[in-house]
Amino acid sequence: MIKLKMNGVTVSVDEGTTLLEAAQFMGFPIPTLCHMEGLSPYGACRLCVVEIGEGAKSKLVSSCTYRAEEGLRVRTSSARVVRARKMILELMLASCPQSKTIQDLASAYQVRQQRFRQEHETCILCGLCARMCSEQMMAHAIGFQGRGDHRALGTPFDMKSEKCRLCGGCMYVCPACQLRCTYTQPEQAICGGCANLSPPCLEKVQFDDMMCSMSPCVACEIKKD
Repeated sequence: MIKLKMNGVTVSVDEGTTLLEAAQFMGFPIPTLCHMEGLSPYGACRLCVVEIGEGAKSKLVSSCTYRAEEGLRVRTSSARVVRARKMILELMLASCPQSKTIQDLASAYQVRQQRFRQEHETCILCGLCARMCSEQMMAHAIGFQGRGDHRALGTPFDMKSEKCRLCGGCMYVCPACQLRCTYTQPEQAICGGCANLSPPCLEKVQFDDMMCSMSPCVACEIKKD
C-alpha cells in the first residue's frame, strides 16, 4: 500500500492507483471531460489538474494519469488549481460554446465571462470517441489525424469506414455533441440556467423558485426583451 496526503488527509491506496482514483475514493470532487471508467487515461482536457508538492517546487499535474507516490502531498482544489480550471473552461467555451456539459461545468466553477474569440468547433480533442471505438467496441474505426492546428478526429483518409458498426458509442461519450443554444457574443456566451444559478445572459428574467429540469434547459427557450 502507498500512503499519501490528500487535502491534509492521509490516504492509503494500492500501487498503480492514479490521483484521480484516490480522490474519487475519498470523495474529493475533480472535474474531467476526457476520462471515463473502462477507458485508458489520456490526460487531454487538463480539467482534472491537481497541485502536488510544496512551496516553490509544487506543480500542477493531470490526476487521471499521475500515479500515487509514497509521501506525496496533493491538493485537489487549491487557489492555483481553481484558477487553472477556470482558464481551461474559458478556452473550452471559446471552442465549443454549444456544449451543455462544458456550459454546466463553467457555471459550477463560477465562470462568468469568456474572454476569447469563439470558434464554434465541434470537437475538443478529448479522444473519448477514439478510445471508446478501439477499447470497448474493438472497431478502431476512428482516430486522430494531423498535428498541431490541423489535429482532428475522423476515419482514415476521411472515407467511410467498413469497420464502423454505427453503434453510436462515439456520440454517447462525446462531451461536445450535446447541443446547447448560446449567444454569439463572448460576454453573453455563458448561460448557467441548467445549473440553477443566476443566468448572466438572462438578467431580465426572474426565475424565483422555479427549478430547471428540462433538457434542453428551459431558460434557453426564453429570449431577452
